[in-house]
Amino acid sequence: MKQTKEAVLLVNLGTPDDPGAEAVGRYLSQFLNDKRVIDIHPIARFILVNLIIIPFRRFRSSALYKNIWTKNGSPLLLYGIELKEQVQKEMGDAYIVELAMRYQKPSIKSALENLRKQQPSKIHVLPLYPQYASSSTGSTLEEVLEQIKGWEVIPSLNLISKFYDHPAFQRALLSEAKKHNIGDYDHVLFSYHGLPERQIKKGALHYGSDSCNFGACCNSITVNNQFCYRANCMETSRVLVKALNIPEGKYSSAFQSRLDNKWLKPYSDKVVEELARSGKKKVLVFSPAFVADCLETIYEIGTEYQHIFKEHGGEKITLVNSLNASDEWVKAVKEIVLN
Repeated sequence: MKQTKEAVLLVNLGTPDDPGAEAVGRYLSQFLNDKRVIDIHPIARFILVNLIIIPFRRFRSSALYKNIWTKNGSPLLLYGIELKEQVQKEMGDAYIVELAMRYQKPSIKSALENLRKQQPSKIHVLPLYPQYASSSTGSTLEEVLEQIKGWEVIPSLNLISKFYDHPAFQRALLSEAKKHNIGDYDHVLFSYHGLPERQIKKGALHYGSDSCNFGACCNSITVNNQFCYRANCMETSRVLVKALNIPEGKYSSAFQSRLDNKWLKPYSDKVVEELARSGKKKVLVFSPAFVADCLETIYEIGTEYQHIFKEHGGEKITLVNSLNASDEWVKAVKEIVLN
């Protein structure tokens, strides 16, 4: 009798096929036309994305991608492939592990089709975003369900919406953190990807709450904010601060990659500037929303923030590596999937 296997689908956000403007434009088009990413009226989104943002931004973004591109391709994709291979080894022959990207290649559709042909009894879907957000996790899970809904046989599904609070993920973060001596730095910054404030408020309304004030309501995890991206991020910081014994006043949490002034505050680039102006010389930066190094970590933090910091009197920004395909992260993925 043929052995019945379970499957694991790892999904990250995505990357252009190459750093050229045309490929970057295709990636941005698929990404920014997602109704969960730019959650405004469809006509307004079409005009904003296709007639304003992409025609101009694809050239600037192309230049940025060229700064991080390796001879083997996109760092995000390469780390994803390595993670898939290592998780497959860790989980053994009883599991089938596939990698997909929410935008561009390898697509969720193609990865699921590969799994369908192998007839798994169960599919564990792990979006590689530790903290829940509608525009990342929600979009990914919606696309998985959209692609699988027409199957004649739909196997059991394990949809994992968040894992920032999983002990194995936290251990993996700490394993990277402990490669640095916290005492060598004047300040520690936890920099998370930003989101429009309206998306946080929409999440609060899902639980019948309109009291989101982007402040003390995120000081602990409750039933009403368990899927709040900001609350998830603040809790991630609290866990790391406690485990690393970082003194009060020596750390900050902030949000990067904003598109306008109605995104989550404080802004990471402004915090970096303020730290330099206040006399801080060495800052250690964590990026706990990214499990793989990418444009936002390698270039935005590693290059742009370093320039800002030095320009205003600082000396050195040190970036803690993302989990990428580290041994602790590979083990954590297995634990997250199975528990």
